[in-house]
Amino acid sequence: MLTARQGLLALLTLCMALLVAPTLPARAAGGAPAADGARAAGEVPAAVSARNPVVFVHGYNADPGVWGSLREDLRADGYADSELFSFGYDTHQSVNEVLSGRLAAYVEDVRRQTGAARVDLVAHSFGSLVTRWYVKFGGGGATVDHWVSLAGPNHGTSTAWACAMWDQACRDMTPGSYVVSNLNSGDETPGAAKYATFWSNCDEVINPDSSVPLAGAANTPVGCLKHNDLLGDDPTSAGVRTFLRS
Repeated sequence: MLTARQGLLALLTLCMALLVAPTLPARAAGGAPAADGARAAGEVPAAVSARNPVVFVHGYNADPGVWGSLREDLRADGYADSELFSFGYDTHQSVNEVLSGRLAAYVEDVRRQTGAARVDLVAHSFGSLVTRWYVKFGGGGATVDHWVSLAGPNHGTSTAWACAMWDQACRDMTPGSYVVSNLNSGDETPGAAKYATFWSNCDEVINPDSSVPLAGAANTPVGCLKHNDLLGDDPTSAGVRTFLRS
């Protein structure tokens, strides 16, 4: 456990690092999804694409607006607005009891809207735990093709102890938590999905840095980047897009 002084410093670090200025309005958690460029009312749905739709899942104390840079890069690669979705949710709730189930319902709505059999998930930070639980325990093994984690606390992070006393999501991110222990028991990358992680050796939120990589995933070091800088880093974006094409 941390001392009182260490806990306060960790809390300040966690809060400052995770407060990212949004560029898009967040959607209500559990609501029906609309693509990031939603179709006008009455417009005929587009033909099913050969690509999987992409569902972005943001991290703790953030919202869908954090995905602006990567979404623009995917559009430049040929993705239509109707293939890009952002799951907005209350980041202070539990991974296993609440959030993974809401993500499952959101993904089903995306599949109905697009006609796609499978989706690709791209998560940042805490969103990595939400998406992993959905894939491993919530039925996502049959519906997820590619899974990507940017700076995810996949084996827990000690900075989460700073807010664990009053916040369920922080408790879920602590090393050895119920969520972390179950996600990493047995196969860390189960099923037929392809897994990739991207991690920094200068991440001020994920401690230790080795928390991010998973056995069985394509684990890519991105160099010395701050936690939120992975969201707008060009080489990281290129790596994600290459992986989604694999």
